[in-house]
Amino acid sequence: MSAVARALCAAAAVACLAAPSATSSAQASAPRQAVVSYRSPSELAGLRVLRRIPELHVAVVDGSLRGQTPVLRRALSVNAPALEQTFLPGVAWEWQWDAANMNAVPDSVLRAASRVKVAVIDSGADLSAPNVGDKAPATWSVLSHSHKVKDVLGHGTFVASIAAGSVRDGVGIAGFGGDAKLLAIQAIDRNGYVTDVDEAAAIVYAVKHGANVINLSIGGSETSAIEKRAVRWAASQGVLIVAAAGNEHGDGNPVEYPAALLQPKGSRGEGGIGLAVGATDRDGTRAPFSNTGSYLSLAAPGYNVFASESAASDWPHAQVPWASPGFYGWASGTSFSAPEVAGVAALVWGANPLLTARQVAQVLKRSATGNGWTPELGWGSLNAGAAVALAQTTEGRALRQARHEPRPIHSSPPS
Repeated sequence: MSAVARALCAAAAVACLAAPSATSSAQASAPRQAVVSYRSPSELAGLRVLRRIPELHVAVVDGSLRGQTPVLRRALSVNAPALEQTFLPGVAWEWQWDAANMNAVPDSVLRAASRVKVAVIDSGADLSAPNVGDKAPATWSVLSHSHKVKDVLGHGTFVASIAAGSVRDGVGIAGFGGDAKLLAIQAIDRNGYVTDVDEAAAIVYAVKHGANVINLSIGGSETSAIEKRAVRWAASQGVLIVAAAGNEHGDGNPVEYPAALLQPKGSRGEGGIGLAVGATDRDGTRAPFSNTGSYLSLAAPGYNVFASESAASDWPHAQVPWASPGFYGWASGTSFSAPEVAGVAALVWGANPLLTARQVAQVLKRSATGNGWTPELGWGSLNAGAAVALAQTTEGRALRQARHEPRPIHSSPPS
């Protein structure tokens, strides 16, 4: 399935960019596949099953059986901003750290986040990048069904370093998740696309391997039954999913999924089962590319943010003024706002382990810097210091829920 999906993405690159699920021409030339649901494995008898995700009761079958064809997602980065070699006086290279008030997070909370695991479902990770490798992340590829997650695209390394890059190695950048554990799952192919089937399989793997927070820096204008099922199943397991809200404001500003499954369209930031994250500029206003709408939860720095890059990718590298191993650079997109929120979610949980996933989401929204909910920034811009402070004074509900329902607690490179 994965090999077919990657070929499909490559063949339909133009169609995918315009509408990720508009791939009829490519599917016509590819073997017919369908995603079907089932109640019992016996219902699959007589079918050629290519792949099965038992936790979601879905399967990919070969042939002309009626069902939904796989839906494509793409990595949500923006290629408009040029690589910046310098910053204004007084502005740090990793300016997003200060903008999100990370300096106000106590060291004790950075350490306490070690009991939280953040899963980054993306294009893999460069384990030689110091800020990523120093976390000794667990890895898995749903594409190759192995622990090899070499990041040729570069997107995943950038996202992973922001979400949970080491804050203790004294080199490069500092991730937003403090000492949180990192699980790097490869589901996006080298062309920047992922099917909903691979997305769902990656979500299931993350949950079954102890992830508390899942970051999805992907998006498309349509959703599917399997994507809905995977997201809802993860939420039912007490996992918080954070997704990028999209970068198409100048191209019709479409509603993006899976973000709009987490913070539903029309909710105006209330309720939901996860977080949809927009992007801000250095002055705290909405980044020009960042999608707006009633499904936005909050925003975080996303314009020319600074992070680690993969040595295997062709992303341009910044010439940094310090001696440090690895490669670094700038990129823009809600892809890179979402992992900041995912990382701070780990800090919130570290500060108060008795919070439920929905409480963590609520803390992040209510502590954001803003003046009430708006379709441009949701509840406002990420404020890590305020989120941790609010978490420490919020009564957690996790134990009370567990008594009634026992279960384990378990986005092109820059130009």
